[in-house]
Amino acid sequence: MKTRSQTTPKPLNTVRLPPLPSPRTKSKPKPKPRPESGKKGTLHDLRRPKKPPTAFFFFMEDFRVAFKEENPSVKSMREIGRACGEKWNKMTFEEKVKYYDLATERRAEFEKAMAQYNKKKINGELSEESGYE
Repeated sequence: MKTRSQTTPKPLNTVRLPPLPSPRTKSKPKPKPRPESGKKGTLHDLRRPKKPPTAFFFFMEDFRVAFKEENPSVKSMREIGRACGEKWNKMTFEEKVKYYDLATERRAEFEKAMAQYNKKKINGELSEESGYE
């Protein structure tokens, strides 16, 4: 009787795997198409009211002016935005109320304008051909 070391090994059944991607090249994910990105092939109505800014953006307008006066050497929007975010997070609700009120007013105006726009659109007063980009 032959021992295991004296017999010839049987070939293994192997499965061929797909090649691995090279670590040097990275494949970039394809961006998803956005419906209203303003690129070719998309239509959006130019007469549609724009959404109003949030309370933070109203605060940012005021903060940016004051920050530039205090720090004229800082030109980077990244630095200004970071300082603005830190200040906003440290502010109390009472300090933010004026910006929330302003945003609420603009939101109400936007809601009225959207209601009028939708009413005109439903009634057919807005022609389908004009006003698209």
